[in-house]
Amino acid sequence: MSPPRPDRGPDWALWRSFLAVLRSGSLSASARSLGLAHPTLRRHIATLESALGATLFTRSPAGLLPTAVALSLRPAAEAMEAAAARLLRDATAGGAAPAGTIRLTASEVLGAEVLPALLAGLRERHPGLDVELVLSNETLDVLRRDADIAVRMYRPRTEGLVAQRIGTVELGFFAHQSWIARHGEPRDLAALIEAGVLIGPDRETALPRALAAQGFATTREAFVFRSDSDLACLGALRAGLGVGVCQVPLARRMPELRRVLPGLGGSLEVWLVTHPDLRQVPRVRAALAALSAGLRRYLAAGFGPSSQAPTESAPQGPSSRPSCQRHPETENPAAR
Repeated sequence: MSPPRPDRGPDWALWRSFLAVLRSGSLSASARSLGLAHPTLRRHIATLESALGATLFTRSPAGLLPTAVALSLRPAAEAMEAAAARLLRDATAGGAAPAGTIRLTASEVLGAEVLPALLAGLRERHPGLDVELVLSNETLDVLRRDADIAVRMYRPRTEGLVAQRIGTVELGFFAHQSWIARHGEPRDLAALIEAGVLIGPDRETALPRALAAQGFATTREAFVFRSDSDLACLGALRAGLGVGVCQVPLARRMPELRRVLPGLGGSLEVWLVTHPDLRQVPRVRAALAALSAGLRRYLAAGFGPSSQAPTESAPQGPSSRPSCQRHPETENPAAR
């Protein structure tokens, strides 16, 4: 007599359907996104609820609402989704030509303003590559393979990864020319703080702490526009809302922005990070080469060629950070 077969639990296809409904709140929309028939998706949800012995969604005028059970299952289901995506990337990584999916993570401003052009060039050279880009100032776990490559604005501290220092990006204070036309050329940071015309963070404390370290104490009233979104702060700067910090090479692409208070500024380090098991995979190797070359060209627009000497890839180790940069939970959000 054969031993009893262990319960395998619900198939991944059921969990994928669960996540689609959880995100859209609609069976019809979820079925379209997954390429499934409406009855098939409904059957998936019913089968999953039966296997779990729990109701996952309730109907409402706004659509399908997740129950507390469904919400509690979301993190584990999304972890399964990420693992399945990593499995697919690894399975398609063995060919000689760069092909498959590259998953990148980068800070908001760099990811939105700088990387797309570099990735377009990469895609032209290697049309077999697809790109997934996660814009976040939080740290995705490259060691756990949540991303293939991370572009970081600080030297990573996690052991066991491969990190390549690309260079440093210069930071400075800028204002829109329309703001300068209305208010005049600012000459003194203390006067700007007193006037309350800075652009900066809402709850983040890195910029106020960095200014305090240079002898400029601030309160919330010093900032006319407050947001912890880098892109929102950049948008406010472009709109002429006030004076803010911007990457110098990025600001040089925007002739409407003018640097003010040239004696003040700082810098952030730029690093490329990957898992040691991935650095020789063709798709990752091609992406690393393209990003390294493109980011060096970008940084050269700020400091000039002398600061862009090639650096060797090396295992990470602990290091101190310049005072103007932060780990993702403390880094100056207006500076990237």
